[in-house]
Amino acid sequence: MDLVLVLLGFLLILIGIVGSFIPVLPGPPVSWLGLLVLHFTEAIPTNYTFLGVTLFVAILIFLLDYIIPSVGTKRFGGSRAGAIGTMIGLFVGIFSPIPFGILIGPFVGALIGELVFNHSDSKTAFKAAIGSFLGFLASTFMKFVVTIIFLFLYLYKVIEYRDVLFNWG
Repeated sequence: MDLVLVLLGFLLILIGIVGSFIPVLPGPPVSWLGLLVLHFTEAIPTNYTFLGVTLFVAILIFLLDYIIPSVGTKRFGGSRAGAIGTMIGLFVGIFSPIPFGILIGPFVGALIGELVFNHSDSKTAFKAAIGSFLGFLASTFMKFVVTIIFLFLYLYKVIEYRDVLFNWG
């Protein structure tokens, strides 16, 4: 049963890493579930401090993911329409067949949001789109770094308890 939990935990960690780029998957919380599942094994003792601190980090990053792109948009003179355009553009960019759609989508979405719905001049709209794009990149990078750290923590625990986890003799 431990081997099944180890594999399930690893799968959750990988899904969390992918989720750091895809907005419909909450990357850090899913990766944290991988750490939690690992602690359900009989071989690895439950460490509530470790789980609590990593849960706090996962929740904090999850919340910041919604705040940072908006802050980037507003910091560069954008409006709520630009921030909403960023999220819509991100969603469209993920599923569009164009190369780098996940990067182009948020920028174009913020630009359209500012131009069409906020009636901004093109200079203001472009500046807000840049801010939105930078906020998106910062948020995505932050989620990716945290999920990679969770992967290393996971691998460290598996290696630390490998003799007990993989003792088939």
